[in-house]
Amino acid sequence: MKYAIGIDIGGTKIAAGIVNEHGDLIQQELVSSDPSSKEAMFQRVVQCVEQLMNHSSIPLQEIYGIGAGIPGKVDREKGIAVFQNNVPWRNFPFVDRLREALGIERIIVDNDVYMAAFAEWRAANMSDKELFVYLTVSTGISCSIIQGGRYIRGAGFAGELGLIPIDTKKEKEPLIRLENAASGPAIQQKARSIYKNDQMFTKDIFENYIRGDAKAEQLVEEMVLVISKGVYIINCLLDPHTIIFGGSVMAYNPYLIEQIKKKLEPYLLAEQSHILESMEINKLNNGQGIIGAGLRACDL
Repeated sequence: MKYAIGIDIGGTKIAAGIVNEHGDLIQQELVSSDPSSKEAMFQRVVQCVEQLMNHSSIPLQEIYGIGAGIPGKVDREKGIAVFQNNVPWRNFPFVDRLREALGIERIIVDNDVYMAAFAEWRAANMSDKELFVYLTVSTGISCSIIQGGRYIRGAGFAGELGLIPIDTKKEKEPLIRLENAASGPAIQQKARSIYKNDQMFTKDIFENYIRGDAKAEQLVEEMVLVISKGVYIINCLLDPHTIIFGGSVMAYNPYLIEQIKKKLEPYLLAEQSHILESMEINKLNNGQGIIGAGLRACDL
């Protein structure tokens, strides 16, 4: 049996786990991120992996390789974290540093959403002719596109759905980016303004929504509308066979997918409506980032 370490790196937390070649997540560890500096952030990654191995029955010499998902733009060939919004690693030589710290030669890096998408694509059992989209709604909003087991990458930055400009309700307001209107932090910021409470968090909004609070209902309705517009753009450009939704906002509030479908349906032509039956919440319970990274490492 081949084993690898998968690492899922984010601005608020770092998760690492041992994954076998079949995609089973055997054990995992979680630490908080420290984006105060590039070195502080990197040391948290090393700490997470070391804690994982200290608690594991599988010795380090049986680990075939490491896969790491990093936010933003990644130079996969050189192993460099090029650009991120929420991690301080501009042109950071991640692979060289991790090899030096852990003594493991086989290391692969990619964008974190691409890593998660690979795991979900494997779980979806797509045929070579089918086009698959994994869309994440969390700290940011992004997507990854796979067809026939191959990513559609463009020049290297394809899938950044959250950067797409959308219109606003107010005539004199400029266009804003989709993730600045509908990501977890975006709706949290709106909620703090509306409720006049700096202690409001994203989870509180959805708890209030479930209780029927009018302010929360308005916030969630606006978020769903914005995400629906993003899905419609994806559908028009790619006409995917399947869209899988991931990220903490969707995973913890799975009822949102039905609301997105309702908002999306009036936009669709008859030839596009097949997507309504092929939109699902992720199958891997938020472990897809670790699993995808581990599987990619097993394939090295």
